[in-house]
Amino acid sequence: MKKQVVVLITILASICLLGLTWSIIKNNIVGQAEKIVVSNLDLSNLEAGIYTGECSLSPVKVVVEVYVKDKTIKDIEILEHQNGLGKKAETVIEQVIKEQKLDVDLVAGATVSSKVILKAVENALSVQ
Repeated sequence: MKKQVVVLITILASICLLGLTWSIIKNNIVGQAEKIVVSNLDLSNLEAGIYTGECSLSPVKVVVEVYVKDKTIKDIEILEHQNGLGKKAETVIEQVIKEQKLDVDLVAGATVSSKVILKAVENALSVQ
């Protein structure tokens, strides 16, 4: 009986320790994402073409192609998106295309991926 109690306590302590470790790592990544500055761009200077950009903040990595025509963003294709739980962040590109700006709301629950996607788009359009 005592041995079972010790095993149970050990298992519970291990689970708590794993949860605490995960929380610390997640908060660190979110903190780093908050430091990423995404600037709005002057789209009136954009030439027609396809622009490629990327951004990474471990464990998230994004590579995008941005299609520009008539001084507007026509489409954004995500070529690569390594993500933890941030797959739903890919919907942020719809807002960028609709609003024609990078200052859009981040996707709740996927803020890191949202920010990295936006920065990849900015990087693509800044290299002209």
